[in-house]
Amino acid sequence: MENVLRPLTVVGGAVVLTLVVGYLADITLRRADARHHETPLWGLLRRCRLPLQFVLLTALLRGSYRQTKWAVIEDHEAGIGQVLSLVLIGASAWLVVRIAAAIVESSYARYASSTRDAARVRRVRTQVTLIMRIVTAVVAVVAVAAMLLTFPDFRTIGTSMLASAGIIGIVAGVAAQSTLGNLFAGFQIAFGDMVRIGDTVVVDGEWGVVEEVTLTFLAVRTWDERRITMPVSYFTSKPFENWSRGGAQMTGTVFFHLDHSAPVSLMRDKLKQVLAECPAWDGRDWSLAVTDTTPSTIQVRAVVTAKDADDIWTVRCVVREQMIAWLCEKHRYALPRVATSPATLPPDGQWPERGKSIARPPRAAEVHSNNADNYPLDGEAVPAKDAPRTGRG
Repeated sequence: MENVLRPLTVVGGAVVLTLVVGYLADITLRRADARHHETPLWGLLRRCRLPLQFVLLTALLRGSYRQTKWAVIEDHEAGIGQVLSLVLIGASAWLVVRIAAAIVESSYARYASSTRDAARVRRVRTQVTLIMRIVTAVVAVVAVAAMLLTFPDFRTIGTSMLASAGIIGIVAGVAAQSTLGNLFAGFQIAFGDMVRIGDTVVVDGEWGVVEEVTLTFLAVRTWDERRITMPVSYFTSKPFENWSRGGAQMTGTVFFHLDHSAPVSLMRDKLKQVLAECPAWDGRDWSLAVTDTTPSTIQVRAVVTAKDADDIWTVRCVVREQMIAWLCEKHRYALPRVATSPATLPPDGQWPERGKSIARPPRAAEVHSNNADNYPLDGEAVPAKDAPRTGRG
């Protein structure tokens, strides 16, 4: 009977204690969250209940599994203890990552709620994302190293590995120059405020929004829902356009190629009317002027403003569409056209009349001959000697 009750007491007691502690912790965090609505930390820490129960249960079983006195456990005591140790290390790493994520997300939420500057919020969000990735990577590496050190064989070769760590580090650094370069570029982007999540950028001629930033790559979502994945070292080594830098508001241009007779003053009045009816225009500024001229057309430039990149695209399309429609309906003469007219004839006597030949053939000197004296004129006979040369040698 004791052989049955003892294992049930050990395992059941560990499970019951784990559930009770998890429930009490959840109740405590729920009450703290209700009292402090301005701090989301307590609500976020409730996500740690499951890893906390895993850690507690594994620790209790690791410390008391020998008390079960089961023959199976005694026969495989070393293996069971090894497995419980590995699970405990993994659960502890999981708990640490959840706690760090709760703290980081709480800090970001409080900053975002108290700051009205969208650019600063995006910068903090980028930094928080990269910090969380770094913490996760470090915890994972430490957890794996701790798991390996639980094996006696790895513990034996640990000394020799540490002795050769310098050489291995040098070799790894040379072999992973690109990876390390992207890693340090990720730190530079995160804390140098070069590009942030949510920024509108133009890279390699593609317009898009920064969707994800990691330690090694950066993802840009284009206007047509494509994803461009680029190494972060690109943004530290090559120039790129960041339309969100220094504020989201933008100025755009619309060009018209029109006839010289285009009514520019009426176009200004029409542009003002179009912008007044366009919700995407922010009302900051607008203008219309002739910026260039060619023999057949003039170039008219309309300048408009909007609060961000999406709205500036909308305003430009609206202005272009409605202005062209207005010109086609009211001022068709202003549209570009190809001017055609009959060719002007030269003065009398310079061109021969049709059907009549030229009065005489060209003289030898006129075709650059070097023997003009031997070239016969009209009505003269050709000399008996060799035919005249025409300048070909």
